[in-house]
Amino acid sequence: MKIFLDTAVLEEIQEVAAWGILDGVTTNPTLAAKAGRDFETNLRAISEIVGQRGTVSAETVSLDADGMVREAKLVTSWADNIVAKVPFTAEGLKAVRRCVDEGIRTNVTLVFSAAQGLLAMKAGAFYVSPFVGRIDDGGQDGMEVVRQLCEIKRLYGFETEVLSASLRTTLHIIDSALAGADIATLPYTVLTKAMGHSLSREGLASFLKDWAGIPENMRPF
Repeated sequence: MKIFLDTAVLEEIQEVAAWGILDGVTTNPTLAAKAGRDFETNLRAISEIVGQRGTVSAETVSLDADGMVREAKLVTSWADNIVAKVPFTAEGLKAVRRCVDEGIRTNVTLVFSAAQGLLAMKAGAFYVSPFVGRIDDGGQDGMEVVRQLCEIKRLYGFETEVLSASLRTTLHIIDSALAGADIATLPYTVLTKAMGHSLSREGLASFLKDWAGIPENMRPF
């Protein structure tokens, strides 16, 4: 499963890229606003950091298909690895199909049911993004939607990648992987929590204590 970072903050992206586990980045208008930089400049910088590792999803904001396609053409012109995010609506599906014809990759976002995801796949979405945490907020099982979409993809051979989004816990990461999601996109805070474990810290402290007890003339470094 690929790991994407859900942020527009360059420092966070640079750090995770240095860990060697970054496969891409997803952004949205809310995250872009928090970054505090010019939208185009920031997206270009993010795309450069990601490079050949993967893709960067940049959101369109129009509500009509013509506007979405126009904005998709613009944002994807900034770098070869940018994918246009399009909301799941009837106009969004129209935009996805037109983008396919134009050779533009899309990430269909705001997906809250397997039925929506299936339609996005049929329209030709490059990614489909079920919002796990928000589905859970509504009293339904967000991860079940991910499982259903992965099974639909398997049964019918869709090339669309299932991108598990709105992840809030480390358990969401594991559940996404077990469900067969192609990608999990995570906020920086969730990813750093997944990095930590008390036993890892205790073990390291114990190793260093034991190392300190070895005479210096017996140490290679």
